[in-house]
Amino acid sequence: MENMRLFDLLYQLKQFPHKGDALAAKENGKWRTYSTQEYIDTVNYISYAFINMGIRPGDKIGLISNNRPEWNFIDFACLQTGAINTPLYPTISEHDLKFVMQDADIKYFFVANDELYAKVKNCSEGTGLLGIYSFNKAAEKNLDQLIEDGKKNPQAEKLEAIKASIKNGDLATIIYTSGTTGNPKGVMLSHNNFLSNVHATQSLCPFEYTWRALSFLPLNHVYERMLSYLYLKNGMSVYYAESLDTIGDNLKEVRPQIFVTVPRLLEKVYEKIVTKGTELKGIKRALFFWALNLGLRYEQHGANGWWYELQLKWANKLIFSKWREALGGNIACIVSGGAALQPRLARVFHAARIKVLEGYGLTETSPVIAVNNYDDSNIKIGTVGPVIKDVQVKIAEDGEIFVKGPNIMLGYYNKPELTKEVIDEEGWLHTGDIGTFEDGKFLKIVDRKKEIFKTSGGKYITPQIIENKLKEGRFIEQAMVIGENEKFPAALIVPAFAHIKNWCAKKGIPYTTEAEMLKHPEVLRKINEDLDKANKDLAQYEKIKKIEMLAKEWTIERGELTPKLSMKRKVILAANQDAYNRIYGK
Repeated sequence: MENMRLFDLLYQLKQFPHKGDALAAKENGKWRTYSTQEYIDTVNYISYAFINMGIRPGDKIGLISNNRPEWNFIDFACLQTGAINTPLYPTISEHDLKFVMQDADIKYFFVANDELYAKVKNCSEGTGLLGIYSFNKAAEKNLDQLIEDGKKNPQAEKLEAIKASIKNGDLATIIYTSGTTGNPKGVMLSHNNFLSNVHATQSLCPFEYTWRALSFLPLNHVYERMLSYLYLKNGMSVYYAESLDTIGDNLKEVRPQIFVTVPRLLEKVYEKIVTKGTELKGIKRALFFWALNLGLRYEQHGANGWWYELQLKWANKLIFSKWREALGGNIACIVSGGAALQPRLARVFHAARIKVLEGYGLTETSPVIAVNNYDDSNIKIGTVGPVIKDVQVKIAEDGEIFVKGPNIMLGYYNKPELTKEVIDEEGWLHTGDIGTFEDGKFLKIVDRKKEIFKTSGGKYITPQIIENKLKEGRFIEQAMVIGENEKFPAALIVPAFAHIKNWCAKKGIPYTTEAEMLKHPEVLRKINEDLDKANKDLAQYEKIKKIEMLAKEWTIERGELTPKLSMKRKVILAANQDAYNRIYGK
């Protein structure tokens, strides 16, 4: 790994020349696959075209697209020509897009479709943008034209000279983080930052080149992107889901061994399974809930004893086997990151022989800091697992997690002062997260440092833990704990509308509007039951004393969630000031 660069991973594919589906995506309803050789050739043709266009090492290239093979082609063409891939979310606001275009001085943009083409063009006035290319074959400037140009005017010698000049400590990409306040920050990551993570997570699973991964989290996010490099190193096939709505169908078609996700999506999978269970009748329904309750009591390493393990064996045969089939039937493991996973979800999936490996990291750490591994001795439910190889973690006096290692970013682009704020003189990155070690080995995240707050009585509240407990209730979809400098903690609640409607239909509860439905005494009783369950294990000062129910689910589109589905607390609070005032009598 001495001077290995990210693009060297691409040429390792030559070990698997027979592989016909290195990459795959749906085109016109059918899977379009790319062989290893086609992958390499396409990247080289685009690289030649880049050289012909006058793109030089250090030039920034913008990329806005859904997950698809073309994303990888542009990424690797940038990596091996020394251009800096600067990928952005398709949902980025025009304000942030214009800021990034000017901040990074982007030379060319690659976009997935006409809508994104128009968005970039709208924001390009007064910037140094030289051109926009679309993946749409019918567009005036499109990727196919560049591929043809590369075929006709190869620049193999020049390309080899550029590749030879690139060092593994060189800047590989700038990833702009979607901050909850202010302008986005450009995180500068090197080839070595990513590769150190790839090598350190090599033992995450018993990867085989015959494995298939289903990819649906955005590739412009560091999490899915690093995993895509890890899949590539192992010669695995990567299939891109059509959209978040088609994941269920795509899982059955692709039958993958692995996918990575965020807890919010796993919660939805679980809710869907339980909803189907409630629709069963008689003995089938009884068996389903017997198995489910068994799963929720799961303890690792056979801690529940032989009788529990025997029952679990039968539950797996009768019920959980259907869960595995719904995920394609081949799942070896699911990796979860980006936010805290409810421990009960990890328990029930582990009980069902679906290993959910929770990990932790930041864009600034390329991203993995710690992760539970496939091997049972390296898994502890409720933690984010052991710290990865070559990375050091220390817990500061106030509980903040400090990290040092080869995965730490080069810094924030154009922001040396901001870089100094987060990386101290000894090279420790201050994560802003609070954590502890369990059994001297497993890192546990308590909360975000800036999200912990004090009540007026001087008691510290860690909202994430309480929010996860609230969301365990089937009648609560989303929750945000509030109460900084107030007498007691409270919560803004988004009810689980879909589940409540089904429940009302079964119980014969009449209503004309959702607002009327939520006021029904029986519905209120069920929501309060969920609240009481969450409060049961909390200290007196942590208990949620009041709630306000909100009429709409929080979304990315309305700016209440980040693209990785984390809450933008200030935005949610500002939009629901009336509810806040009702709680605290203001």
